[in-house]
Amino acid sequence: MNTLNPDLVATHARLQAAWRARKPDLAQRAADLRRLRDAFRARQPEMDAAIRADFGHRSTHENLIAETLIVLAEIGEALAHLRRWSRPRRAAVGWRLWPARAKVRPMPVGVVGVIAPWNYPVNLALVPLVSAIAAGNHVYLKPSEHTQRTSAWLRDLLADVFPPERVAVALGGADVGAAFASLPFDHLLFTGSTAVGRKVMAAAAPNLTPVTLELGGKAPAIVCPDYELDTAAARIATGKWFNAGQTCIGVDYALVDRPRRDAFVEALVSQLRERYGDIADNPDYTRIINDAQFARLSGYIAEARAAGATVIAPFGDGDAATRLLPPMLVLDPPDTLRVMQDEIFGPILPVLAYDTLDHAIAHIATLERPLAMYPFSHARANVDRLVDGTLAGGVTVNDTLLHFGAQGLPFGGIGPSGMGAIHGKAGFDTFSKLLPVFQQRRFAVTDQLRPPYRRLDRVIRWLAR
Repeated sequence: MNTLNPDLVATHARLQAAWRARKPDLAQRAADLRRLRDAFRARQPEMDAAIRADFGHRSTHENLIAETLIVLAEIGEALAHLRRWSRPRRAAVGWRLWPARAKVRPMPVGVVGVIAPWNYPVNLALVPLVSAIAAGNHVYLKPSEHTQRTSAWLRDLLADVFPPERVAVALGGADVGAAFASLPFDHLLFTGSTAVGRKVMAAAAPNLTPVTLELGGKAPAIVCPDYELDTAAARIATGKWFNAGQTCIGVDYALVDRPRRDAFVEALVSQLRERYGDIADNPDYTRIINDAQFARLSGYIAEARAAGATVIAPFGDGDAATRLLPPMLVLDPPDTLRVMQDEIFGPILPVLAYDTLDHAIAHIATLERPLAMYPFSHARANVDRLVDGTLAGGVTVNDTLLHFGAQGLPFGGIGPSGMGAIHGKAGFDTFSKLLPVFQQRRFAVTDQLRPPYRRLDRVIRWLAR
């Protein structure tokens, strides 16, 4: 029992009591999702203004792509398939148990906790909420304290859509987040850093709360010798500098065959100049979220330069006062640098040369399993070698980021990059208990499988062969 924050405890108890008294049926779930969709659409200008204010500046078009488009697609997917996802699913019993039958029934679990991060503060709050509501649960949301205006917008939006006993929002800092994670949820989802994910899992452990963690890691892009450099550079640039690199599945470093490394760097710089021009006044380039993150990222560059690594800064070093950190490249940094040890989560891209594909695979294997990987090759053998020789949370081949937006694909990490999956049916199943139900017939052969077993010795031995 959480005694440190009575408000959190009371709100959780209210959500739980209401769910036990009346679980949302399919009609209620669908109506909730439609109301959420309509209210979300109507409040887009306020959402955009809140996010831009929290970041100091963020591209309105990136808000539309990463927040609006993704959330509406998730709601649409749930509404389109809710009835089918909720149906009992037939399951085989095997001939030995004939004529019994079995099914798997998706059942709501109760009160789901969602802890959302700051980098996509609406998308990563509402996408799991949609899945949890579709599955028939009540939801308690803890948005990020680093995006206070957006968190307040989420609170107001959800208060207009849902009664307080069905969805609630907890605002506050790290102390509130820690207390929130220790509540006895029926399922808890956390999106954020691996370090904080460990703390969340530890906080949930005393309650044996099932936990889904969406974390991060160092996602590599691997350009194979057969792939066109200009196309690879353009797509990697999108995957790296969208949201100024503050993306959990963003490209963290690029591996390029050694003879073409310099040409790839030139292609990247060309892409950056074409996209951002006068970057200080460019409406499409997002700022770093806060001073602490700006200082952390600037420290990576300072350390790389002090170690003698080549740093390419086409737009200079930026401006701490406005938290403008322009795109930068670090060429072949040694593994001892923090830029090669930490998840960068910013607009710095290490570019490493490799001699053979086996060397590239071996390098990826020296790091923890990432949330994403991006192979670039037209040769199926190359792609298969990379996918078979490594293990990531998800893969987009010959592009970046897009597996996140594919509603039919589960999204999640492995090990240090996360556990469990969300999006579409995978999210619905995550927030459901897939209840196995075995139904025996009136007359069954298994009625005879009882002592004295010597009567059926031959039959039992035949069944067990």
